[in-house]
Amino acid sequence: MSTMGLAKVVPLPLPLETLQSGAGAHHELAVEHVARRFGRLVAVNDLSLSVRRGETFGLLGPNGAGKSTLMKMMVGADAPDAGSINLGGRGVTELDTRRRIGIAPQEIALHGRLTAAENLAFAGRLYGMTRKRLRARVDFALEVAGLGARRNDRVQGFSGGMQRRLNLACAIVHEPSLVLLDEPTAGVDPQSRNHIFEALERLKSEGVTIVYSTHYMEEAERLCDRIAIIDHGRLLALGSLRELTSAHGAGFAINVEFEGAFPANLPRPTTRTGSRAQYRTADPWPLVNEIARTGASIASLNIERPSLEGVFLALTGRSLRD
Repeated sequence: MSTMGLAKVVPLPLPLETLQSGAGAHHELAVEHVARRFGRLVAVNDLSLSVRRGETFGLLGPNGAGKSTLMKMMVGADAPDAGSINLGGRGVTELDTRRRIGIAPQEIALHGRLTAAENLAFAGRLYGMTRKRLRARVDFALEVAGLGARRNDRVQGFSGGMQRRLNLACAIVHEPSLVLLDEPTAGVDPQSRNHIFEALERLKSEGVTIVYSTHYMEEAERLCDRIAIIDHGRLLALGSLRELTSAHGAGFAINVEFEGAFPANLPRPTTRTGSRAQYRTADPWPLVNEIARTGASIASLNIERPSLEGVFLALTGRSLRD
């Protein structure tokens, strides 16, 4: 987190009003001019965005960008100093609204001495679920987490990946319409990570709205319909992966290595070391054809697409955040 005024404000890929409104889509979650301060520290600074019903919405930012503070306010566990957060037109601090929200926090919130099924039943009872409905939802959540065979085992004996999957299951046991996930795959093995991805894709197919906070760019690229990048509590950019890379990416990278001398009749490359050159361009194919027409002997050539990581670093900088 940082103080107000240090944020690097950059152009958004589309007009801010269009992106925040979802271009006419039905809003599930609306964050409007929200601010949150802790003494002199401004954690969230006049931030507005909206999440469409049924989409997976990515939330990216460096350490201290304000993501966790924003997530706490989204779930109704903390109140903004200014602005409002509404779910389906109602404030998230209202009891009936909070029952529609599930959250899987970054720190695993499980009781080690209880079994997997008991943890889920406890979570469901906190939301006032009836016994008959709770039994069915516990079975469903265990199946989603891939833990049906371990339902009666104590959680303290579970691996990190199993606990992460159960943490997610506890967030969905009460059948929420909105699920907030804060670093849901931190420290898990590849198999558990892939199972979590499949579970989230299943939830989305059933109409659940998901807000997904992560540091892993490839996860956001795979899962998220739209992505918001925030830093110093401010919204820097919001859009689909294609919109973000088009507006803020450095373009396609053409990496070529020639056998022998560098052709004299080629355009000047962005960077060059001996017979190796890299070109940056919005449209790679005309330049690839031009390289081929020189008749030069090419040892290797590859094209790198614009990446979300490149966009993220361009917007938030490359300095370490400890």
